[in-house]
Amino acid sequence: MAAEPFTIAIADEAIADLQDRLQRTRWPTEFRPEAGWQYGTNQAYLKQLCGYWLDGYDWRAQESHLNRLDHFKREVDGFNLHYIHAKGKGPNPLPLVITHGWPSTFYDFDKIIDMLSDPGAHGGNPADSFDVVIPSMPGYAFSEKPSVPGYAPTRVAELWDRLMVDLGYEHYGAYGGDWGSTVTSVIGRNHADNVIGILRLVGSIPRVEQKPGERLADGGGYGHIQSTRPLTVAYGLTDSPVGLAGWILEKWQAWSDCGDNIESRFTKDELLTTIALYWFTETAYSSARLYYENARNNIADTDPRPIEIPTGYAVCRWLRQTREELAQQSNLVHWTEFNKGAHFMAGEEPELLARDIRKFFRPLR
Repeated sequence: MAAEPFTIAIADEAIADLQDRLQRTRWPTEFRPEAGWQYGTNQAYLKQLCGYWLDGYDWRAQESHLNRLDHFKREVDGFNLHYIHAKGKGPNPLPLVITHGWPSTFYDFDKIIDMLSDPGAHGGNPADSFDVVIPSMPGYAFSEKPSVPGYAPTRVAELWDRLMVDLGYEHYGAYGGDWGSTVTSVIGRNHADNVIGILRLVGSIPRVEQKPGERLADGGGYGHIQSTRPLTVAYGLTDSPVGLAGWILEKWQAWSDCGDNIESRFTKDELLTTIALYWFTETAYSSARLYYENARNNIADTDPRPIEIPTGYAVCRWLRQTREELAQQSNLVHWTEFNKGAHFMAGEEPELLARDIRKFFRPLR
C-alpha cells in the first residue's frame, strides 16, 4: 500500500474527557512529603504538573507543532505503521531509520530531526544530511496495536527493514536507544544486506554509583510487571491520566541527567506532550506488551552471532557491558562517551547527539 499523509487531530471530546478526569483525580495520602522521589513519583511535583495540564497546557498548540513534520501511514507486511519522513537537504542524503523506546514516542526526536535532515541550517555540513525516517513502534502512538502475539524486537526490525525498502532505499543506516537500541542491533545482525552501519545509544541511565543488581532491585519493577502482567497495570493507566503521568514521569526523572530537578532538562509542555500522546492514543497496554513479547521471544538478547557491519556506540554514564564485551559482539568502529545527557539524549543534548550521528555515518556514505 502506498504511503498516505497523516495529520494528528485529537477530537474535542477526547480533550474534554481528559480535563474532566483531571478535575476528579483522587490522590493518595503522602505520609513523607520530604522524601522527594524516594517512594516513586514526587506527589508535590505531579500535582503541580497536572494542575498545569488542566489549566495551562495547550494541546492544540502542541498538536500544531507536531504537525509541522511530515507524518505518514503505510501498510507494511500487513501492519499499519505511522512514521515521520523528513527528506534531507543536501547533495546526497543518507537514509536513516531512528527507533524510540519506552516510555517514549517519535516525539523524543523532535529537537534533532532538523539537525539531521538539514545540518547546513545548524552549523553543520550539508553533505552530512539524512533522509530521516522515524516510525512509531507497534502499539505506540499512531501505529497499529498488534492483535496477535509475537511483536518483539526481531519482528519490529523486520518491519523497519521492509519499510525502508518500500520507501525505495536500497541501503540505509540505523540509530536507536532503549528498545530502539535493541531493534537497531537486530537490524544490523539480520538485515546486513541493506543496512550500512548502526549506531546504538547505550549505558543511558545516569546513577553510576549503583551496581547492576542494585539498579534492577531499586528501579526495575516496572519492567518485571510489564514483562509478566502488563494488562493488570494497564487498567489504571488507561483510566487515569494522573496515574499514567505518574507511571511515565518517574522514569523521565530517574533516567535523565537532571538530578532532582526534572525541569532542568524538560519543560512542562515537553513532558506533557509525551504523556498526552500515550493518553490520547490509549497505548499504555499495547506499548507495555513489548516487554511481555520480548520475554517470550528474546532472540534479540540471546542471538550469539556477532554484528558484522560497522557498529558504533554512543555511551552515557553506566554500562551493563564493557567496551571489550561489546567489541566481541560487533564490528566496533566508533565509540563516544558523553559527559552529560542520558536516556533521553535526543531531547537532553540534541546537538551533541546530532554531531555524533553525523560523525559515525560520514565515512560510511
